[in-house]
Amino acid sequence: MRRLLLPVLAGLAVAACGGKPAPRIVNAPPPPPPPPRLVDVSDDSAAVARDAAKLGNWPVKIGKPYQVAGITYYPADERDYREDGVASWYGPGFHAGSTANGERYDQDDLTAAHRTLPMPSWIEVENRDNGRKLTVRINDRGPFARGRIIDLSRKAAQLLGVDRAGTARVRLRRVYPGGRSEIAPPPPLVVASAPVAPVTTIALPTASREPARGTTSTGANWLVQVAALGDGGRVSWLKGFLSSFGPVLTESLPGGLTRVRLGPFGSETMASAALAQVRAAGYADARLIPPTPSR
Repeated sequence: MRRLLLPVLAGLAVAACGGKPAPRIVNAPPPPPPPPRLVDVSDDSAAVARDAAKLGNWPVKIGKPYQVAGITYYPADERDYREDGVASWYGPGFHAGSTANGERYDQDDLTAAHRTLPMPSWIEVENRDNGRKLTVRINDRGPFARGRIIDLSRKAAQLLGVDRAGTARVRLRRVYPGGRSEIAPPPPLVVASAPVAPVTTIALPTASREPARGTTSTGANWLVQVAALGDGGRVSWLKGFLSSFGPVLTESLPGGLTRVRLGPFGSETMASAALAQVRAAGYADARLIPPTPSR
């Protein structure tokens, strides 16, 4: 009987051992994410240098005070400019249009719009939400939406991680690329409110003494076509800038654009003098519009 019980007791002992719950394996919580790493995406210094090289002898513009939506802005050469605020960006709707300093806007350049800094000047933009930094060149005026301090190009917004959100908290600091002075020797400063050769000081023949080609001596209405813009704020700025060159005319076009012209001038000679000054100020695509021939 004892021999029969031994195997049974041994089996019960094994079963009892096998009935113990297996030890639980608890996953350790993941380590906290590291603090955002400061990424200087503008180490694209070659791109900044290429951008500056494209300028050549592009004139530096400060400009006189101008008003948009009841607010007056005062451009100034703030050498130690710093500011915290909100950045936005603009792209396809403005691509290939004229910027406030007369060049063509390229949404794939590292540029931006600012309301008061000289054009060109360079700004280091730090996205405070992700730590990224980028150096952009100021070549336009804006943004004119309240609460925003800079309007980035599409490329700049993409590199800074602003394009999807649309806006971001940023810190701005004026810098001087290329040895932290300038990429190239800066061109002479030209204050827009005091052109080198104002129209009013040039002794020009009047229409009565020199009739324009194809027109009579009276009613010769020559115009200077400067730009066609789709942003009301930039139109307001350009009107103020051009007012020192002559009378400014604006005309609404289909598609939301506004045509900005100078004139009318009493002769082709007067219009050509204004055209030369406008082109010297950076609007290389400006052109003459002759008067409509009278029948």
